[in-house]
Amino acid sequence: MSVVGMAKRLGSSLAQLERLTRPVDPEARRALERRWAELPSHVRTPAQTLGRMAVGCEGTHGVFPRCNFTCTPCYHSRDANHVRVDGAHTVREVERQVAFLRSVRGPHAHTQLIGGEVSLLSPDDHAAALLAIRRHGREPMSFTHGDFSYEYLERLALGPDGRPRFRRLSFAAHFDTTMRGRQGLRRAASETDLNPYRQRFCEMFKRLRAEHGLRYFLAHNMTVTPANVEEIPQVVRDCHAMGFNMFSFQPAAFVGDERRWAEDYRLLDPDYVWAKVEEGAGARLPYEVFQTGDLRCNRTAVGFYVKDRWYPVLDDQDEADLAARDAFFTYLGGVHWNAPFPLLVLRLARVLAANPALGSLALKWLSRTLRRAGGAKKVLRALASKEVVPMTFVMHRFMHAKDVAPAWELLEQGRLADDPRLLEAQERLQACFYAMAHPESGRIVPACVQHAVLDPQENQELRQLLPLPRRPQANPSRQAVP
Repeated sequence: MSVVGMAKRLGSSLAQLERLTRPVDPEARRALERRWAELPSHVRTPAQTLGRMAVGCEGTHGVFPRCNFTCTPCYHSRDANHVRVDGAHTVREVERQVAFLRSVRGPHAHTQLIGGEVSLLSPDDHAAALLAIRRHGREPMSFTHGDFSYEYLERLALGPDGRPRFRRLSFAAHFDTTMRGRQGLRRAASETDLNPYRQRFCEMFKRLRAEHGLRYFLAHNMTVTPANVEEIPQVVRDCHAMGFNMFSFQPAAFVGDERRWAEDYRLLDPDYVWAKVEEGAGARLPYEVFQTGDLRCNRTAVGFYVKDRWYPVLDDQDEADLAARDAFFTYLGGVHWNAPFPLLVLRLARVLAANPALGSLALKWLSRTLRRAGGAKKVLRALASKEVVPMTFVMHRFMHAKDVAPAWELLEQGRLADDPRLLEAQERLQACFYAMAHPESGRIVPACVQHAVLDPQENQELRQLLPLPRRPQANPSRQAVP
């Protein structure tokens, strides 16, 4: 090869490396800017993550609506359990939806594989759906009631050659006393009754990592009703060291199958629910450091446990921490944190090289955080004994269907409501953090609209497309807990 040819090849390689190591992909930056421009003014705060760190979370719909539990309440319409689970349909629809999300919302996001019960899919179909999500730059999370066997999990995680199909698996498992149908515990009398099942769920993933080296992320979901709200503190205290890294609480809403509405869910005050979460954590949970959409919908507190005490990564009452947050948004907003580790290091190194003052800012933040947690020696000892656990607390408040339907109808007409209750619903929908794709109409809609307005008709159509077989099929994934 000539010297000129070698120089051209070297120049091309260097240009490719430069593009690959850019801290933020240009397409991702454009998607973030569009998302920020779409937000209503009342949520464009210094704490807002939408349009600055992420475009928001995404979820699938209509891909496997059936569930083998009968929970009170249930967010799915009454026709959901009359639709058969069909792996080919699931994989095809997931591929279609995430391809559309990729085209509209940029190269990176978190996407939830959600519908009915994900473990009703065969392990291979489940894996194919997750791989489809990953192919389109999404980080997938499977939503489940957790009532499946280790054998199912292993068959999901490993390919036909016995090697892992994934670098990491993410699951959100729902455990609470509103659920009916768990093997070995058809109906829990108290949240404490569910602790052995929560523990077993986490132990399956620990075993998977020990035997096959797969990393994992586990979230704990809990529907909150007037009947179990007082049990939240004990759930947090009992379960924070089991293996979860997120606790998500969803105050029940009047949405979905109205036959399963058993209580007055309007009695659930969000401040009271959050106070119960704080009681369990044994700490104030500063949810205004990072805002995810509208605070009336979502609260998020990011931190970690050192032994039995929780500490925030940033304190909203500390001006230095708020300055660190602002710098994070400015210089690191939009960085793809799930990129391969060597690539992530190179991208962060470029940020630091261009902004050397960030090093000092980061060291000062680390010093403050260690001091709050009891000092470096205490934290290092806890790290050595594996008693430091990253933990995020969130609360998601879905809206009642009778508010969402008219609010959405008015938005579709380009009108704002005069009724304060409907206007609030409209504002929350406009700032939604959690969206679902409709490629057939070229639209992305808020999850509350999907569940309250679109699901009933969609599930009626799926009932015709995928009718149940005459004889129910057994689910080989389920295994009783001894």
